Order: sequence, then C-alpha cells, then structure tokens
Amino acid sequence: MFHCTNVAVALAAAALLTSSPLALAAGFPIDEARGGIPTLAPVLEKVTPGVVNISTESRVRGPNGLTRDPTFGQFFRFDPTERLRQGTGSGVIVDAAKGYIVTNHHVINGADGIKVTLWDGRQIDAKVIGSDADTDIAVVQVQADKLTAVPLGDPEKLRVGDFVVAIGNPFGLGQSVTSGIVSALGRGGLNLEGYEDFIQTDASINPGNSGGALVDATGRLIGINTAIIGPTGGNVGIGFAVPVNMAKAVMDQLISYGEVQHGRLGVSIADLNPALGKELGTDRTAGVAVVDVERGSAGDRAGLRKGDVITGVNGTKTPFAREVRNRIGLLRPGEKIELSILRDGRAQTLSATLEGDPLARRTENRVRAL
Repeated sequence: MFHCTNVAVALAAAALLTSSPLALAAGFPIDEARGGIPTLAPVLEKVTPGVVNISTESRVRGPNGLTRDPTFGQFFRFDPTERLRQGTGSGVIVDAAKGYIVTNHHVINGADGIKVTLWDGRQIDAKVIGSDADTDIAVVQVQADKLTAVPLGDPEKLRVGDFVVAIGNPFGLGQSVTSGIVSALGRGGLNLEGYEDFIQTDASINPGNSGGALVDATGRLIGINTAIIGPTGGNVGIGFAVPVNMAKAVMDQLISYGEVQHGRLGVSIADLNPALGKELGTDRTAGVAVVDVERGSAGDRAGLRKGDVITGVNGTKTPFAREVRNRIGLLRPGEKIELSILRDGRAQTLSATLEGDPLARRTENRVRAL
C-alpha cells in the first residue's frame, strides 16, 4: 500500500499503475473485463485454497484461585486447577496427496489437539509428524481429499523490492491477504541459538499469521511467515519469513525421521572484523573466522585450525558466520562436506564428516562480539 500526502502525486501514481504496460512490467495480471485494472486476484484464487487455519488446544495446570484468597488461602491447601488454552495460527499445504502441511513450531508446540480449517470450511483433526524448535518449522498431516498444494518457489532468486503477498489468519479473523515487497534478505539475530536466514517484508504479518504463506507475484511459495517486530505485538511493517528452501530441508527430515538432527563441526566461528583479525593474526577483515576448535571434534579431525577463514561449504560461498551455521546445521550427522578455507593466505579444501550432539551444538552457535 502506498501512502501519499500529495493528492496530485497520488492520482498520477494511480494513473500510472492502471496503465497496462507498467502493470504488466510489475508482474500484475490485467483484468480487461473490469476496465483493465491490475489485480492479483487470479493468482490468489489458485493459491489461497492451499493456505489453512490452524487452531490448537492445550491443557494447562495452574494454581487454584482460592489459594490466593486471603481468607481461605492461609488455612487450606487446594489442588492445582486445569484449564484449556486455545491458540491460532496458519499453515501451508505442501503435499496434497499425502496431506502434509507446514507451519511453525511455536504454533503447535505443546498442543494436545490440533484442528485444521480448510478453505472450503472443512475442519479436520491433524496429527504432528514432527517439529523443530531451532528453525521454528513443524509438519502436521490431515487425511482429506480435494486438497490444493501451494507450488514452491526459489528464494535464492529473490531480490529486495520484489512484490510479495502474505496469506494467513491474523487475530483469528479468518483467511486474509496483505501485500508488500521484500524489504531485506538474509536477516538474522532474532535467536542466536537457532538457524536464521529470514526474508524481511513489509507485507502486514500479525499474530495468527504465523505458519502462513509468503508468496511471490506468480503465486509460488517463497517463505513461511514466522515473526514480527513490533512494540505492541502488532504489525509495524517489519515481518519475517523462513525461506521455503530452509523449510523444505527441515520438512524432508521431519517426514523421513520424525525429527531433525543437526550436523555439527565442533568449532566456534565468528564474522571477521579488524579487532578479531588482529587477535587471530590475519590481515583479513571480512569472512568467517574459526576462533576455536574442540579437540577430537569433526572439525579437528578434518584439520581445521584456529585462525582459518571459511569461505565456502560444499562449493557455495559463505561470507557470513550465519550462513556457515545454516549450511552445516541443516545437514544430518554422518554427512560429508567440503570446506573451502584460507590459511596463511592460501586456499585449501578440507573434507569433514559431521557429527551429532544437539546439546554440544550450542557451543558452535556462539558468535563472539569483539
């Protein structure tokens, strides 16, 4: 949505937007039957049946209200009471034949019952296939026919400024659609213990949108709406989505194994800066520095040393520590990888076999602030 304070500018912008060449260039279909207006309605009509509402119920035990009563509480002990807590969110059908739906871990975490409401009003009980807190991705399954899956897009081709549409269930109102652009790519820092590569968008994302779809102008799924930044808990134009390639990597593990096992090198890494470079004895001021190697770890066995600079994983350039953690952490223990490194200014390639141990992995996720 564009906000203009100058009426003349607003009218001029509207005239330009409704001109067919510009609208087509922007990727918007033209509805000739309604005077040639640009609209995403034809795209959304194909996509929205694949976005579902998710409602959860969980039993929560808490103190009995009489315990706090100044008259009764001091004389009697009361058993904890049990109450039902309800939650709401969204999900995206990714496999119509098998009924697989991707949503957020925090939407279904701790739920005793999950119901999925489809576009046509059907309410169906869902079962949890698996859930991963580190990426905030979960997969549930429903048994139903006539489901519509949302086709997957390629987040690697996204550019800042691309038009996007968020589809979900804000505040439990029912399915809603908002539009905006890609505001930034590769965002991190929301949870240092997790795997982050967020798509940032100004398309309105509010409570209840979690787990919903972020699609491009062609209707392809590029992200799973996950988080917002807002002082009041509502939308202020800063929303985040997990890229669908990351979500699919997690989904495949959850479907195959029921859980996600994150690969681990057993090293501490950090983004290089002048101070860290000086400490490590290197003139480089950019890249991903190895600041510690655990003895006997996968990284140690591969030959990694303190002061090495990791430049790539499996042939993909990794200029930031976040990208190295994501590339490695989304692989399973036992998988072999190739690390491109610089040591004393010389390029080398090392091979490593990843190990597991989720508790110890937190050491690898630590990023030193210097």
